[in-house]
Amino acid sequence: MLIGIPREIKNHEYRVGLTPAGARELAANGHTVIVQRDAGAGIGLTDEMYARAGAGIVDTAEEVFRRADMVIKVKEPQPVECAMLRPGQVLFTYLHLAPDPGQTRALLASGATCIAYETVTDARGGLPLLAPMSEVAGRMSIQAGAHALEKAQGGSGVLLGGVPGVKPADVLVIGGGVVGINAARMAMGLHARVTLLDRSLDRLKYLDEIYGDRLTTLYSTHDAIEERLAGSDLIIGAVLIPGAAAPKLVARPQLKLMRPGSVLVDVAIDQGGCFETSKPTTHQDPTYEVDGIVHYCVANMPGGVARTSTFALTNATLPFAVQLANKGARQALLDDAHLLNGLNVHDGKVTYKAVAEVLGYDYAPAARALG
Repeated sequence: MLIGIPREIKNHEYRVGLTPAGARELAANGHTVIVQRDAGAGIGLTDEMYARAGAGIVDTAEEVFRRADMVIKVKEPQPVECAMLRPGQVLFTYLHLAPDPGQTRALLASGATCIAYETVTDARGGLPLLAPMSEVAGRMSIQAGAHALEKAQGGSGVLLGGVPGVKPADVLVIGGGVVGINAARMAMGLHARVTLLDRSLDRLKYLDEIYGDRLTTLYSTHDAIEERLAGSDLIIGAVLIPGAAAPKLVARPQLKLMRPGSVLVDVAIDQGGCFETSKPTTHQDPTYEVDGIVHYCVANMPGGVARTSTFALTNATLPFAVQLANKGARQALLDDAHLLNGLNVHDGKVTYKAVAEVLGYDYAPAARALG
């Protein structure tokens, strides 16, 4: 199989879909890899490194998309990239289709087979290709929030850990999944006072056993969230419904309960965001203010630490990429129910139920769609 790696074109996106080590693994399995020139240059992965790993270097994204049987990316394809996809071609990347009807229409029109990292599952019920970026985003949410709390950034001027004689900041984490746990760990490490809300009693018990009185755990209800808003300096939105739009957990009128200069960091923005006032931002212009509350809603947050993120992501995606290349997409998907859960669009059909429901498409079960 010929695998193509284009350069990412989203704002301040320096990650790349495959490392040189990944290219070498695919080449060792008998496949051909082509990489767009300077695809990894922003994080120190040079064309020479890819060439030494056995990859070919091509000048344009157009050539990558024209030649490749499978395109491996990081972020969802932009409109110009969707237009280059063709029937039967495999796209392996993050998609986040539920809040993006335009991308969904474009992928359906392309006829391509589109596999979303964020809905591939594992035997434990986890999301192994989402987890690495969730770990990064959870940890970054605290450093981004701490920076946004600085007065010069529009925040309230609160230091997360406080100092002797001055109380630390109060951090509220909504969601106890991978993002939430990593956010809580970072906030505790900076000596903030941290409260985490989740609806899984098993998860809350686990976290209580691990962190004891360093972490306050609460069962998540609308009342519990509202009660904590007034006392929180930094709120992390870390909720996830796999493949579906995120629920709105803080409405605009509730912002008035918060102290001016408090900060909301919406890590769920890729899935539409979990605050009513959230809208996607970029690393170039990451924050905005609504009713005196600073919002940080960068849609590709892990791209800010692109080198770490690229290596973490390739570690997770490479075994699946090898499987797809070795067997061909159809057979690989039919052989692995967890990989099959990643199939969101195939041959003009929506094959992921949550996406079909939220966007109003007929749902075609993935195995049936593959024929």
